[in-house]
Amino acid sequence: MTPVPTPPTTETETAPAPTRVALADLPQHAGTVFGPSPWRGISQEEVNDFADLTADHNPIHVDPDAAARSPFGGTIVHGYFTLSLLVPLMAEIFEVTGVATGINYGLDRLRFPAPVPVGARVRVLSTLREVTEVPGGYQTVFENVVEVEGQAKPGVVAVMVLRFLG
Repeated sequence: MTPVPTPPTTETETAPAPTRVALADLPQHAGTVFGPSPWRGISQEEVNDFADLTADHNPIHVDPDAAARSPFGGTIVHGYFTLSLLVPLMAEIFEVTGVATGINYGLDRLRFPAPVPVGARVRVLSTLREVTEVPGGYQTVFENVVEVEGQAKPGVVAVMVLRFLG
């Protein structure tokens, strides 16, 4: 797979304001699809920085010459780096108002169906699957699909559990 030429990461689409949902109204939005977010590029410099932070210097991520000889034809983004973009990508499309604290409670399911080439652009579609009342607020389950521009398969599919407390 050859990297897709794209603008640098600092160049992202102008995002419309995120959909704002009041904490008390969350249950009414179960089943709603939010997004897609604007496209966001991922540069080799960011991948190298992520490798340094996590001590994951697999050549498939950081060595363009070695990665060119791989089945991918170039460097690919760490799956967990792509996953880490979920929170900022979701923030571009969805905001709960009237919240004192938002908590990333975990993941119910995580898959990396296709590699994300370095230089590719990604965006997220988030479906609010469940809303359950918990003390002080709501627990939500979002199914997130991270699309990769020009690819049929997503780079990440993650079922994320978030809590919003008033």
